[in-house]
Amino acid sequence: MRVLIVKTSSMGDVVHALPAVSDMAKAIPGIEIDWLVERGFAAMPSQHRAVRRVITLQWRKWRKSLRSPETRSALRAWRNDMGRDQYDLIIDMQGLLKSAAFACFARGPRAGYDWHSIREPVASLFYTRKAHVSRGQHAVDRCRQLAAQVLGYPLPTSQPDFGLKAAPEAWTPGPGPFAVLIPCASRPEKLWPMGNWVQIGRQLKARGWNVAIMWGSPEELQLAQSIASEVQGAVPPFLTVQQAADTLAQAQVVVGLDTGMSHLAAAHGRPTVGIYCDHEPGLAGLVGSGPVASLGGKGQTPTVEQVQVALQQVLLPQPH
Repeated sequence: MRVLIVKTSSMGDVVHALPAVSDMAKAIPGIEIDWLVERGFAAMPSQHRAVRRVITLQWRKWRKSLRSPETRSALRAWRNDMGRDQYDLIIDMQGLLKSAAFACFARGPRAGYDWHSIREPVASLFYTRKAHVSRGQHAVDRCRQLAAQVLGYPLPTSQPDFGLKAAPEAWTPGPGPFAVLIPCASRPEKLWPMGNWVQIGRQLKARGWNVAIMWGSPEELQLAQSIASEVQGAVPPFLTVQQAADTLAQAQVVVGLDTGMSHLAAAHGRPTVGIYCDHEPGLAGLVGSGPVASLGGKGQTPTVEQVQVALQQVLLPQPH
């Protein structure tokens, strides 16, 4: 059996779909799973042990210049790539009109959430097989239920298995154990005060650990350098998503904002504390095989003391 997953963005959403792929691989021996994703997020499905082929697109770039010769050439190449294989089922886990449209360029019947379960109901009209999944559940659970329903296997009761394999060669801030701080986010509403990061960084440094501060843009680099100078931490060079994932997979603990990188750290099984300043964590809180904590919410910025308590909890020895 050959299946195509359509889950193109964003980073956290892609991470949330990974356990569904693990379920599919366990439930259907010999299944071949491909994945359509934005090129910038291709590292996550590429790291999953059960994904055969990753098909990338650059819609975020292409939509700005659809009439340019370069974009038209790239779209032709992408359409040829999409049409290369015949699929037994194409599962749109995104649930948007654009993702449903992307799915139409692949060969095979399409499946997705039904009218009452989906983010953009009109997208459900593109599917021949539909699943009813409560919108009040965590994103990880929704993806797992969707896959189980449309492929006809019992919903597993096991904990989510993200199926990620990390490369042992990764950037680290030096010899010995280290912690990672992720103080940057796509929107200013998500940010946590710099002084709070400094306090947490100093607490981690007092354990004898190196502290790495992650960044992804020139503006974020400035913030990372400012925090690093206060806590005697380390700032990595620019890391690709793949390189950052490999670094996160080796950290003793990760403290981060509500960003894809925090979800990726949890997916790698690292003890992770997520700080939510502009979003309720209930439907998109951290999930992983290691201890995790999701603090805060809309208009409920976590205090330093709350994060310190959560840090102590996720660092407690775990029962075997």
